[in-house]
Amino acid sequence: MQPIGLFSVVRRPILLGLILLVMASGCASTGGTVGPLPFPGATPPLASPISAVTPAPPVPGAPNADALVETALSLRGIPYVFGGVDPQTGFDCSGLVQFVFARHSVEVPRTVGAQFRIGLPVTLADLRAADLVFFSTTGPGPTHVGIALNRDQFIHAPNSNGVVRVEPVDNPYWHARFVGARRVF
Repeated sequence: MQPIGLFSVVRRPILLGLILLVMASGCASTGGTVGPLPFPGATPPLASPISAVTPAPPVPGAPNADALVETALSLRGIPYVFGGVDPQTGFDCSGLVQFVFARHSVEVPRTVGAQFRIGLPVTLADLRAADLVFFSTTGPGPTHVGIALNRDQFIHAPNSNGVVRVEPVDNPYWHARFVGARRVF
C-alpha cells in the first residue's frame, strides 16, 4: 500500500471549493443592468411631452388589416362548400378565414373551434377590421366564424345555400348567436 501524500488529500477539497465558489458567484448576479443612481434628493427627469403622444411604430412585417379586408371582399360571391378551402372549389366559414389570413402571411388553424382559441378576446364594442367574429349556429359554443370589416359588418361563408357575403353584426339572427371575437394580430 502506498502512503497518501498530504498534497493529494488537500488538493481535492481546494479544487472542489474553487469550483463551487465560481458556480455560486455566477448565480448571485441579479441580471439587472448596473447604472448610476440619481443623487439623493434629486428630482427625476421629466418625460418628454413628445414621447407621451407619439404612437408606437408599426411592427415590421405585421399584416395590414385594410389589405386583409380587401382580400376577403374580393371573394364575395364564391359559393359555400362544406370543407372548402379555396376560391376554385368554394369555402366553408373557417376555410374562408384560413385562406384570407394565409394570403397575408398569418397562419390560423383550420376549424372554428381552434380559431376561437387563438388571439386575444375582443368585445363587440371594441371590434375592428380583421378581427374574427364567432357565432353559435348549430350547437353550443362557437360553430361559425367570419371576419369583421369594421364594428358594424362582417364577411363570411354562411351555409350550403349561400355564397361569401357581407352582413351586419347587429342583424337579429347573428347578434343573438354572437359568442365572442378574437384579435389575431
